[in-house]
Amino acid sequence: MFTAYVVVTIVTIAANAWAALADFAKVQFVVDNSDQLGLPRTWLSTLGWLKAAGAAGLLLALLGVPYIGVAAAGGLVLFFVGALVAHVRARVFGKMIIPGAFLALAAATLALATNLP
Repeated sequence: MFTAYVVVTIVTIAANAWAALADFAKVQFVVDNSDQLGLPRTWLSTLGWLKAAGAAGLLLALLGVPYIGVAAAGGLVLFFVGALVAHVRARVFGKMIIPGAFLALAAATLALATNLP
């Protein structure tokens, strides 16, 4: 179980760190998605910082601070539930797989983190 937790957490960290960097760099697909969802481009840095904070919290968990990891995973779950809500509200159903995948990673990390001995 611990090995699964480590692997899933590392994948979640990598995915969210990559997404945060894409937000900070305002990569074209991020800007296009933001426009489709009706989000102001000024929010991209804040969204990037939230993803980066989640990734950093998960990294701290792997380094021995488990409660921070549970909080980070929970925060990422809430973040990506919000992302799915934004997609539904904007009726951008074709791209829901992306925040859905990030939500699945965060939820799996949270589930595994809360079941550690």
